[in-house]
Amino acid sequence: MNEPLAIETQSLTKVYGSANTEVVAMQDASMQVRRGEVVALLGPSGSGKSTFLTAVGLINPPTSGRVIIGGELVLDGPAAQVNLRSFRRKHIGFVFQKSNLIPFLTVIENVPVALELNRNSSRQARKRAMELLDYLGVSERADNLPAMLSGGQQQRVAVARALANSPSVILADEPTAALDSRRGRQVMELFAQVAHEQGTGAIVVTHDHRTLEVFDTIYEMEDGMLKKAIAAPLS
Repeated sequence: MNEPLAIETQSLTKVYGSANTEVVAMQDASMQVRRGEVVALLGPSGSGKSTFLTAVGLINPPTSGRVIIGGELVLDGPAAQVNLRSFRRKHIGFVFQKSNLIPFLTVIENVPVALELNRNSSRQARKRAMELLDYLGVSERADNLPAMLSGGQQQRVAVARALANSPSVILADEPTAALDSRRGRQVMELFAQVAHEQGTGAIVVTHDHRTLEVFDTIYEMEDGMLKKAIAAPLS
């Protein structure tokens, strides 16, 4: 029996307004992401990428279509099939353009936030955080405040925070937009490493065409329509 996909979307459509004010932001967007696969999502501003990502992330439900995560139907159109807040905390990790680290907490205090929300003990949460910081090469910064870190280091900490709950899905929205080309490439390579080694499905929205070779599959979005551009087998 085949293992469930990390992410599957079926004909996602999002319509805002009605009649003369109707805007179709996304139409019939279907995607499959295997466990351990990292997917790039390309497209110009306003093409529907953020609409797609927020639908998959259970933040902005579609007007119609389905979102299936880890083989479980979680959205059927706008109708939630699970407790979305609880499911999101347990199964989805988010990384954004900016690291969005809490400025008055140290690195080691930032990473376990989601774990503590899920009622893990502080000791367990700290242990998990240190394991992830070590894995991502920033454990020596554990006691620093975010302002003391470079942009690339902050994004590594943000990835550690996204991985804290061992999610089956990571969603990243322009995670290298604020970084120079060298640090941007390092972060993109990090997503590929994490997906492959952790068995996590990852979708990364990006405008940076210089790093596309690190991805397993590339999708493009234009005028709300999604299509697969390149598909390569997992290495």
